[in-house]
Amino acid sequence: MNLDILLQQVAFIHEIDKLKYIQRKTRLFNSDRRENDAEHSWHLAVMAITLAEHSNEPIDILKVLKMLLIHDLVEIDSGDVFLYDTIVNHDNTEAERKAAERIFGLLPAKQAKEFVAIWEEFETGDTAEAMFAHSMDRFEPILQNVSNQGGTWTEHNVPYDTVMDKTSKIQHGSKTIWDFTETLIDDSVLKGYIKKPDQE
Repeated sequence: MNLDILLQQVAFIHEIDKLKYIQRKTRLFNSDRRENDAEHSWHLAVMAITLAEHSNEPIDILKVLKMLLIHDLVEIDSGDVFLYDTIVNHDNTEAERKAAERIFGLLPAKQAKEFVAIWEEFETGDTAEAMFAHSMDRFEPILQNVSNQGGTWTEHNVPYDTVMDKTSKIQHGSKTIWDFTETLIDDSVLKGYIKKPDQE
C-alpha cells in the first residue's frame, strides 16, 4: 500500500467536505431553504443518470457524472456566483482556475491531472458529455424556480430575455429537455413569475 497516495486522497476528501457549506441562491423544491453546492451536485448526477436517454448524442455517462460531481468544487475557494448575476460573470474565472489548481492539486499527480482535465472539459463545454452536463446544470434551477412560484426569478426580478439567454444552452445537450423547458418558461410568463419587456 502506498500510504503517501492514500493520505493525499484523504486530504482531498476532507477538503471537499467544505462544499456542503457553500449556499446557492436557489431553493429546494417547494421550500424556503437554500440549496448547498453538495446537494446541487448530487441532484445533477442523479438527474443525468435518469435523463441520459434524452441527450442529443451518445454520451459516456460516467464522464458526465464525474463532471457534475466535481464541477463546483472550485466554489470552495471562489464562492457561488448567481447564474443571473449582472455584475459577475457566471462562466469560468481566474479565481476558479486557481481554485481548481489548489483543490485538485491535493490529489496525487495523476489523479489531479485527470480531475483538472474533466473540470476544464466541462468549463469549455464542447464535447457531448460537457454539453449534456451543462443541460443538467441549467435545468435543475428552472425546476426549482417553477416549484417555488418563480423563486430567484421573482426574487431578483430577472427579465425574460436574461432567463432565455442563460438557459438556452440546454438545447446543445438535449433538444427534448429544452423543448420541455420552453413550455415551463412560457407557463411561468403566464403566471407572472417572469416578465417580458412589454409586460413591464
